[in-house]
Amino acid sequence: MKWVWQHKNWPNFEFDSNNMLPFETVFVQNSGKIVGAIEHLAKDNTDVLKVELLSQEAISTSSIEGEILNRDSVQNSIRKHLGLKTEFKKIPANVSGVSEMMVDVYLNFDKPLTHDTLFEWHKMLMNGRRDVEFIGSYRQHEEPMQIVSGNLNNPKIFYEAPPSQSVMMEMEGFLNWYNQKLKDNSFPTLCFATITHLFFEIIHPFEDGNGRIGRALVEKAISQRLKMPSLNSLASVIDKEKKEYYNALQSCNNELNVNKYLLYFAQLIIKSQEYSIKVVGFLILKTKFFMKFQSLINKRQEKVLLRIFEQGIEGFKGGLSAGNYKTITGTSNATATRDLLELLKMNALIKTGELKATRYHLNTDI
Repeated sequence: MKWVWQHKNWPNFEFDSNNMLPFETVFVQNSGKIVGAIEHLAKDNTDVLKVELLSQEAISTSSIEGEILNRDSVQNSIRKHLGLKTEFKKIPANVSGVSEMMVDVYLNFDKPLTHDTLFEWHKMLMNGRRDVEFIGSYRQHEEPMQIVSGNLNNPKIFYEAPPSQSVMMEMEGFLNWYNQKLKDNSFPTLCFATITHLFFEIIHPFEDGNGRIGRALVEKAISQRLKMPSLNSLASVIDKEKKEYYNALQSCNNELNVNKYLLYFAQLIIKSQEYSIKVVGFLILKTKFFMKFQSLINKRQEKVLLRIFEQGIEGFKGGLSAGNYKTITGTSNATATRDLLELLKMNALIKTGELKATRYHLNTDI
């Protein structure tokens, strides 16, 4: 036996769910915090929250696969698929595809998980692709589905998935397991979501897009258990620690005992919740911020402050510079300097560095 799916007991994963109970407690508490925090948002900011989190997930889940997407295009596409007002700009096919899938996961979280659900997600993701033979269906090619690194002369095979001819049978087993465990409230949600991801990734049923669909499945599993969209930021967290993520998955390539993987992924989900809580807090800060400063700032200053908030909790990389201010407002050096000094005096911004290294940041202590 070489791969886990060749094990005689496959797919009976071995683990102790009691190890997950402390994490499950934190998970439930964080879920409540997210719901409670969202209730404090005005309707406009609730829409902003959806766009922010879904956009960041679309960007991050693509980045994990080495695909860099333009934030403005993604946000416009997310808004469009949510039925919100947007700028009608031409959106690249790949951006539209991943955005449509993210919105579908959010809006249709309560719909049953079926083969057709997965096929539709795959069609969305493969939007505009000409290099993928089987779109909207499981892979059918005879050659092995392998995860390989290195050059053609000396490849290293990290993993080989079940052969294409057995994928439909494997996916039937996966969907039966999913729908059975979904209804089993004694089975911890973190175990359910985590093994959902692992089970799917081991089968690797599609020619391409397995990673992005597998991460979407975590969101669906959690949302169906909570009976509401979870709005977690899983891909955003994974994108910051890709090596650890892939190492965790690879640790399950050859054995059914997944205790270490479960512990790693449970902590990952909790980190993703904490990130979402920060985003909600950031939007609450935005409301308080403009309530305090709206009457004190001019149109140029308002435009720049709104742009800073649009950058999300990460803000401008390295902070806002005077050059950024001039570019955003189209104003002169003197006016930019005067506007920034006014924002400092009213404590809307704080300053770091000196001379050319001077940078400005939102004052979050208001």
